[in-house]
Amino acid sequence: MSMKSKGGIKMFGSLKVLSVSALLCALSIVLGKYLAFNVSESIRISFENLPILMAGLFFGPVIGGVVGLAADLIGCMMVGYAPIPLVTVGAVVIGVVAGCVGWYICPRKPQGLGTWQVYLPVYVAHLLGSVVVKAIGLALYNGIPFPITAGWRALTYLVVGFAEGLLLMLLMKNKLFSGEIQKLITPKGGRK
Repeated sequence: MSMKSKGGIKMFGSLKVLSVSALLCALSIVLGKYLAFNVSESIRISFENLPILMAGLFFGPVIGGVVGLAADLIGCMMVGYAPIPLVTVGAVVIGVVAGCVGWYICPRKPQGLGTWQVYLPVYVAHLLGSVVVKAIGLALYNGIPFPITAGWRALTYLVVGFAEGLLLMLLMKNKLFSGEIQKLITPKGGRK
């Protein structure tokens, strides 16, 4: 089947990547909207960004951004929240930045991802997406000063980012999981 006959799958490259991206989107919704702990109006502890980070790291910045966008908008619709545009942009930034840093600044080696190849994309994505963009959106929406919102989010994502990086490293050390991801990102007929 040619790419033209697949319609919207073209951006994702294959039906498998599209399916995994949809699963990551669904996982982000569950982790962010149903399994999160609200500490205050602007602080919520969750692992909603882990699937978005995974999409960016595994499939690149475009798919990471699309997963972030879809997860935030669909998740808001499912639980009855009004989407906050800057928070949605922050979710997109997380996927795009994780993909850009992970693919272009510290690309993976054939033997897998090293510690800095996981933590650098995770922390840069959280710094720009969660601590800056989302904090601006939440500060404007909740009327809490930006420095307070950003400060609390920085502390939160210092800890959450460490846990997400650790989970990513554990997943990538699993030969079955990393082998399946490698099959998804290696083009047919390409190097393995």
